[in-house]
Amino acid sequence: MSAIHPYYWNRASKELSRNDPVMARLIRQYKGEALFSRGDAFVTLVRSIVGQQISVKAADSIWMKMVQGIGPVTAHSVLSQDEALLRSYGLSGQKIAYLKHLSLEFHEGKFGAMAWEELEDEHVIRELVSLRGIGTWTAEMFLIFHLMRPDVFPVADIGLRKAVEKHYRDSETMNLAELEKISEAWRPWRTVATWYLWRSLDPVPVAY
Repeated sequence: MSAIHPYYWNRASKELSRNDPVMARLIRQYKGEALFSRGDAFVTLVRSIVGQQISVKAADSIWMKMVQGIGPVTAHSVLSQDEALLRSYGLSGQKIAYLKHLSLEFHEGKFGAMAWEELEDEHVIRELVSLRGIGTWTAEMFLIFHLMRPDVFPVADIGLRKAVEKHYRDSETMNLAELEKISEAWRPWRTVATWYLWRSLDPVPVAY
């Protein structure tokens, strides 16, 4: 499946560059790169659950083992795997329970048929957090990496906070209110700003 890029990326990058010198520097540094979606709601949610509270590198390693072990990651393929095999990929028992629950919901059609594109951001979050193992952070990853909504700011994300502290406060610790205040200058393109900040920390682009 080919990658899907946001229609607004070039416009957003130009406006962020014009209004924020730090953003201008990051955008120049990663010129030609952009957020992309795989176009698969289930895969994005699985990758987001896998990535909860671990590094990007560790999450990518577990994901690659899953793909090598079970082939295409679908609701059916996850449901058909026993717990011991899933544990061998590096998944915790808790994450396995979350993935099994998610897979069952998609397999039974409740979420697989959801008209996500028609829902407002907050409505998407409410629907997703009703699933076991999905909190606000995971729902925000879905908004960014599947729906590619332009103005998502996952303020509780550790990597995002680290990047903002690095580039805007000489690595001085910041609280959530301070992060939110800085992000106001990036509206309505906080997704784009977030992506560039993440990119500044990792050797490869973050992708779920």
